[in-house]
Amino acid sequence: MKVCQSSALRPRELPEQEKNFTRISKYGLIRFIDTENLNQWFQSGDQAYIIVASAMVLIMVPGLGFLYSGLARRKSALSMLWMCMMAMTVINFQWYFWGYSLAFSQYATNGFIGDLQKFGLMKTLGAPSPGSPLIPDLLYAYYQMQFCAVTAAIVVGAGAERGRMVPMMIFIFLWATIVYCPVACWVWNINGWAFKWGVLDYAGGGPVEIVSGMSALAYSMILGRRQEKMMLNFRPHNVSMIVLGTVLLWFGWLGFNGGSAFGANLRATMACWNSNLTAIMAATTWMLLDYRLARKWSMVGWCSGAIVGLVAATPASGFITPWASIVLGIVAGAACNFGTKIKFWVKIDDALDVFAEHGLAGMIGLFFNGLFGDSAIIGLDGVNTGLFPGGWVKHNWKQLYIQFAYIVAVTAYAFTISALIAFIINKIPGLHLRASEEAELLGMDDDQLGEFAYDYVEVRRDYLAWTPAQGEPGSNADVPQGDRHGITQHSQMLEGKEPSESSGGHEHTGIAGDRHAIAGEKQGQH
Repeated sequence: MKVCQSSALRPRELPEQEKNFTRISKYGLIRFIDTENLNQWFQSGDQAYIIVASAMVLIMVPGLGFLYSGLARRKSALSMLWMCMMAMTVINFQWYFWGYSLAFSQYATNGFIGDLQKFGLMKTLGAPSPGSPLIPDLLYAYYQMQFCAVTAAIVVGAGAERGRMVPMMIFIFLWATIVYCPVACWVWNINGWAFKWGVLDYAGGGPVEIVSGMSALAYSMILGRRQEKMMLNFRPHNVSMIVLGTVLLWFGWLGFNGGSAFGANLRATMACWNSNLTAIMAATTWMLLDYRLARKWSMVGWCSGAIVGLVAATPASGFITPWASIVLGIVAGAACNFGTKIKFWVKIDDALDVFAEHGLAGMIGLFFNGLFGDSAIIGLDGVNTGLFPGGWVKHNWKQLYIQFAYIVAVTAYAFTISALIAFIINKIPGLHLRASEEAELLGMDDDQLGEFAYDYVEVRRDYLAWTPAQGEPGSNADVPQGDRHGITQHSQMLEGKEPSESSGGHEHTGIAGDRHAIAGEKQGQH
């Protein structure tokens, strides 16, 4: 949970600061700046730290792009990078336009969503931020914008390999306005119902992780499953890119979780420690579970587990002790590995396992706050000393049902409203979410971008460009089109025919915990 505005670190200075800001707000943001040093009310080190943390969180967006790009097939690799970067572009405008006001305007008292009094960053300058008296409002707005951008970049993974780009960006703008901003208001706005109720959500288990996981699941449901005939040779096309994306995410996550203490203080350091401990334990757990099936070590499994650990640490790293973070990593790694099977039960093609790795891990992290939330950890920022009782370890028994009710509310709201937004957009002429079957065959890079992550001179891994070798150079023109492709169904589709059923596709299409399931089944048959 963000620190409370009413708890001043420098109580003698804040009343004068409030008085000065009232004058500035009344007469406009520019007047009095010449004669009033607004920086005097804040420590320059705290401001510098959050500015750097904001840049670190921004790096998570291309990190997600590289992760998603590596997990997809090469024919759709660049489209994943484009969607992540474009989602950040949309959110930067949305947050400036009205997103920050809808999420954090302290003038709204309904408890569910802010008003527009901070529209276009009006009344947003040098007052103590809604999240902490340690930093000014303007800096807090910038930092929180990165959170929304990262969440949007997570959601676009739902469109992997078959979603059109422009409708996705329209969805992202509406989703940020109607889904993300209200949930952020619930738990981080000083007038939000969850904030007042005492929900413990440090850096975004609800607004970032559950919302992204459930929104991606809802979008995938409306979008529909990928063509089974095109899943015959599916596997992540570039593991090195997956590792690069994971490392960039990890780096940014230290700004994400560490920065949520809103100052260069011991709570920030503890959050970074907890984030690392949870990540390494989840990575090890996930990798061991994959090994039991394939009897080989998986680099992709390690990356998946690390991300799950960082997600689980997001709501918890500023609330729990290091030993509890180790337990959290083991539990989250195991639960989310098995959680990748849920999409098969519900028949939703969550192509990049956003629900399992973000939604489910966020729920687990929030639940752990109810068990292991410690007031001593919360007070390490020097602001929240003695304000929060903690969880079960501090004999605050009611915290567990508070956390559970919050998880249920965010889960239901995010899935329902996201599905409704996607359904409505899909019904608007020209904005259908799904690319054509032929476009899916060619790949989103070819159909939507016209640019490629790689030069397509060499043979593609999925054999779409496979042409039999001929004795004489230049004689490929004589080869019938139906004989130019290794997968018969692909050739039939290119020729306008209905794909045959003889190939016997496999139900497994998972990226994460399911990636070794086929090997495990084969092993069990012997």
